Amino acid sequence: MYTEITEDNLATTVQENETVLVQYSAGWCGNCRVMKPKFKRFASENEGIPFVMVDAEKFPESRQLAKVDNLPTFAAFRNGKLVDQVQTNKVDSLKEFIDAVTHN
Repeated sequence: MYTEITEDNLATTVQENETVLVQYSAGWCGNCRVMKPKFKRFASENEGIPFVMVDAEKFPESRQLAKVDNLPTFAAFRNGKLVDQVQTNKVDSLKEFIDAVTHN
């Protein structure tokens, strides 16, 4: 399930779901735009796990959950806690990250 948050409420999604995967991006970030369709595709391949797009500039509280300092950042939350994150613009690295998080 892929969604883009429209309010600074990622914490609620993280608390309500066992596992959540997040892409932090920004409108000006070219690599973020390149990775977005890949992230959406992985969402369709992992039904039952929320994949959430967060505009890191519009939603500072959501950004702070993963202490994002570079874009794009991909973060994994499990049971309400940040368990891992990666900063990448390579689809292979993103796939490895998602596989590691979803198959443990």
